[in-house]
Amino acid sequence: MKYCILLIMMFLSPPPDSVMVAFWNMENFFDPFVDSTRIYNEFTENGGQHWTKTRFYAKRNNLYKAILAFSKAQAIGIMGVCEVENEYVLNALFGQTPLKRFNYRWVHFDGPDRRGIDPAIIYSKDLFQLIHSEAIPFTNPHDTAMISRDILYAKFIDDRNDTIHCFVNHWPSKYRGELETVEARNCAAGIVRRKVDSIVAVVPEAKIIIMGDFNDTPDAPCIRQVLGAKHLSEMGDDDLLVNLFARSSELGFKGTLKHQESWSVFDQIIVSKSLINNDSLYCTSSDARIIHEPMLLTEDATYHGLKLNRTYLGPKYLGGFSDHLPVVLLLRYSRKCP
Repeated sequence: MKYCILLIMMFLSPPPDSVMVAFWNMENFFDPFVDSTRIYNEFTENGGQHWTKTRFYAKRNNLYKAILAFSKAQAIGIMGVCEVENEYVLNALFGQTPLKRFNYRWVHFDGPDRRGIDPAIIYSKDLFQLIHSEAIPFTNPHDTAMISRDILYAKFIDDRNDTIHCFVNHWPSKYRGELETVEARNCAAGIVRRKVDSIVAVVPEAKIIIMGDFNDTPDAPCIRQVLGAKHLSEMGDDDLLVNLFARSSELGFKGTLKHQESWSVFDQIIVSKSLINNDSLYCTSSDARIIHEPMLLTEDATYHGLKLNRTYLGPKYLGGFSDHLPVVLLLRYSRKCP
């Protein structure tokens, strides 16, 4: 009953003066069915991970409860996700749970990843209208046989006629070693930067949001040099992109993933400086946060402190949420706007 009253009050409330943007790596959010078009079927009942319908729905329920918690039961304007298998899992999460009340839609393309996991963009149709979307293929001229996730691009307009260009990324990991994969992440960064430059060449003050699991830290060359995203205090006149996640001390938590005792910020939201210097839709450096709801973390008996409450640790099923923490950005509307 209390939940119903909360929802009624929420929908009768006036339009907010801000909107949330979020990103979350959902850690192997597969459906439990065999995909006959792919060799990789470990996340099935008879696969190596023993991924049953019961486990699938348990994870689905964990995810929606976490999203409701960190959004304060409000609609998220735009949310990037990665490590999702297909539209079936997106519909199960955003169309068949209490999240469906927010009228979410999504952008997803089946990509080339060997395991079949893709990026996707979810948006509230009540807050944004989709104008255009495309999957930008990853290419590595230094290793033409290399396959990685597409970069997802979408263009939106809100009810105040602000246009937002959004990129969702899941760059190549360090699985084969950092030195062996650094060039691959540089290639991904170059692809995004060229697309950004093509947008700004037409609309110099374009509002751009670049989010994702970059599989590298904000000070890595792929982000600072190739993409050209820096902390606001380091921006020069010719710099375009502001990395709102460049300093973990400003984000409310020490990192988005943990390896042994060390936390790192692999999940980031980067914006064009036009979103900082704007009179209508804008954000400040203090509007970015790492979400660290208690449900997403658990005690770390080995390395002390906290660790992620994840779904799997190798083949061992833990029944948690994800091996990454979500990140959010609050976009604000000026009081001068109608």
